[in-house]
Amino acid sequence: MRKRVLSLVAGLITVLATTLLAPAPASAAPLTKVLVFSKTAGFRHSSIPNGIAAIQALGTANGFTVTATEDAAQFTTANLAQYQAVIWLSTTGDVLDATQQTAFQSYIASGGGYVGIHAAADTEYDWSWYGGLVGAYFHSHPAIQNAQLRVEAPVNASTAHLPSTWTRSDEWYNYRTNPRANVRVLMNLNEASYTGGNMGDHPITWCQAYGGGRAWYTGLGHTEASYTDTNFTRMLLGGIQIAAGAVAADCSKPTPGPAGTSLRARANGRFVTAPNGGASALIASATTIGTAERFEIIDRGSGNVAIRALVNSRYVCADNAGANPLIANRTAIGGWETFALIRNSNGSISLRAQANGRYVVAENGGAAPLIANRTSIGPWEQFDLVTS
Repeated sequence: MRKRVLSLVAGLITVLATTLLAPAPASAAPLTKVLVFSKTAGFRHSSIPNGIAAIQALGTANGFTVTATEDAAQFTTANLAQYQAVIWLSTTGDVLDATQQTAFQSYIASGGGYVGIHAAADTEYDWSWYGGLVGAYFHSHPAIQNAQLRVEAPVNASTAHLPSTWTRSDEWYNYRTNPRANVRVLMNLNEASYTGGNMGDHPITWCQAYGGGRAWYTGLGHTEASYTDTNFTRMLLGGIQIAAGAVAADCSKPTPGPAGTSLRARANGRFVTAPNGGASALIASATTIGTAERFEIIDRGSGNVAIRALVNSRYVCADNAGANPLIANRTAIGGWETFALIRNSNGSISLRAQANGRYVVAENGGAAPLIANRTSIGPWEQFDLVTS
């Protein structure tokens, strides 16, 4: 026990030193007080004491006080009003009664902040408002193992310090639903890097504006070692600051509609369209940009992207391992929905399908549907990205 305590103290000293050296954002509003809530009515994580200690260390190093409780009676309108954020640290099960739920919902409606860590998604399954706040409920998890995380928001306060691809060990949650349509995804999991993922497109850390307040969630944080990992604790500090409103962050959800990126084929100067509401194969045939010609380019890390058609919110797929024309018909991102984005010296881009390693071509000078069947880049394999 003495050895374990000494190890924890040593780790927290490292956290303090690293955090003290991190510059405070210039736009930061004062962050003075947070509540850590770690009540469990189901599985209890052994890392909860480590998490509390790490958050207290972050508070000491960054000028805010931390109150830790497992007493749900603290959830009253008057008591919650003193905190800028409430951190749900690996809570599980049904932890608040109806009156306490109302008080917390009122707190968020008044501009309060929510931080959810790991099993916060394994909590309050019968409270749909909370499900929206956390973003997605827990479904399952494989064994603890290394996996690659891919940063989608490199300027966000909670992820700006991280490498674009971050490998670490944790317990990787699968979720009952994909939250991407309702939240700003900050990091996703590369399911090809570990065993047991079942989502395809797998968000793991996100933020959102919700119910009048702010919410930030991460699926990381199962292990005790997480809380002496300076990359993780610095991410957590950013999440607390975002939820508290102490730093600015883009937590707006993607909005299908007029905004988006269009692809113009160099083969014929026309825009790629997802015809028939996305039900037909992509083709470079449009002379103007409408909803069917708008796409969201999603950074998958390591130079890879996924392409989501805004006309139907589905992902572009090199169907049949690239043997069929491209079509926007998939609800999740896998190998067939992943493309390497290559920037050519003339300012154009090309796309190489992960499904077969071949380049996307506007076949027959753009007269035929797009298909990933070329082994080299020529004029028909070049596109311009047009943001509108």
